[in-house]
Amino acid sequence: MQDDTRQIERVMAKRTAKNSVFLDLFQNKGYLLKLYKTLHPEDAAATEDSLTDVTITNVLTDNLYNDLGFIANNKLMILVEAQSTWTVNILVRVLLYLAESYHEYFQHTCQDYYQGRKVKMPKPELYVIFTGNKGRRPVKISLSKEFFEGADIDIEVKAKVIYESDTDDIINQYIIFCKVFNEQTKQHGMTQKAVTETIRICKERNVLREYLLDREKEVVTIMMSLFDEEQIMKSFIRSERHDEARENAKRLIKKGK
Repeated sequence: MQDDTRQIERVMAKRTAKNSVFLDLFQNKGYLLKLYKTLHPEDAAATEDSLTDVTITNVLTDNLYNDLGFIANNKLMILVEAQSTWTVNILVRVLLYLAESYHEYFQHTCQDYYQGRKVKMPKPELYVIFTGNKGRRPVKISLSKEFFEGADIDIEVKAKVIYESDTDDIINQYIIFCKVFNEQTKQHGMTQKAVTETIRICKERNVLREYLLDREKEVVTIMMSLFDEEQIMKSFIRSERHDEARENAKRLIKKGK
């Protein structure tokens, strides 16, 4: 138990560190506009004021918390981040996030979908940002193909997958930032050293440099936690098992065993 306590007391990088930076970065309208223009370079008229952040804060499950949503030019843009472990289950996250986003949109615009008048809906655009290696993974994924063998189902979800590329746009810089962080955690563990080295290396490589120079202290704070949630859970389970074993031993002693 002493080892567990020492691990808990260590300052650890959050397991959701990259996700936290993802939201902090794109809650800035300037960077959000860069993101939108990366996806829609043809929309020269877009401005910061023309973007409406609709990122969900009260969501269906905790897994949706770090995903991003905004409206631009009557398009509902949803970007769901996938970490280095790939899973097509992300399509389920996209589906649930899309449903919740429309629900909140109708409430915000005072539209009642139980009435006869047809509601107005922004056109959905769904993206998955994958921060791992592309390999042979597809550039588009769909619910019907991945879960129902391409059958004609009554509801469909399709998403474009964005991987690291040789471009210098804001999305690619974020993906590189994540990969640098992964490399540093392999060397230094989930520690503050990994965080500070990630920031130093990215500034040197001109990756999110402006953002990191402007908000370096905040980024460190975002990425760090007094304890790692996963480690706490493991410690709790070990503690519970220890207590359970102790109680079982007491019962056996009372029974003369």
